[in-house]
Amino acid sequence: METMSPIVPLPLEPPDEHRSRAPEFYGFVAWTSTSVVFVIYVLWALLPDEYIVWLGVEWYPSREWALLLPAYSIVVVLLTYFVYFAITIARIPAFSDPSTFIDTKTHLPALDVNQHFKPADPDVIPELYDIPIGIVNRVVYGPHRWPNEKRPSEYKC
Repeated sequence: METMSPIVPLPLEPPDEHRSRAPEFYGFVAWTSTSVVFVIYVLWALLPDEYIVWLGVEWYPSREWALLLPAYSIVVVLLTYFVYFAITIARIPAFSDPSTFIDTKTHLPALDVNQHFKPADPDVIPELYDIPIGIVNRVVYGPHRWPNEKRPSEYKC
C-alpha cells in the first residue's frame, strides 16, 4: 500500500516537546482546590460544633448559610437565564421592520442593469446577490390582489 493512500491511517506524530504543560497544571490545581473546598464545605455543614472547635476553628459562619448559598446560587443562575432571554426578546425588531430581512451585508442587484439578460451568454457566470423581498413575495404568494378582486380563473365566459 502507498503511504499517501486514503485508506492508510495517519502516522502518529511524536508529541511536541516544546508545548507548554501549564494548562495541565492549572487544570489539576483547579480540580484539587475545588475538591478541597467542597470537602471543607460538607464538613462545616455536617459536623457538630464540638468537632469544629476541636479542630481549632474558633469562628465560622452560621449553619443556615449551608442552605442559603446553594439556594442563592441557583436563583442567580436562573435569573441570568431569564435576563438574557428578556434582553434578547427586547432587542428583536418588529416583524414590520425591514431589518428583519435586510441588513448592512445585503448585496442587492444593480438597478440600472437587467439581471435576466446577463446569464444569456453561456460563458458568463451570473453575479451573486440577494433576491429582493418583493420578488420573493411575488414568487411565493403570486401577484398582489385586492380582497374584492377576482382571480382570472373565477371569471365566467
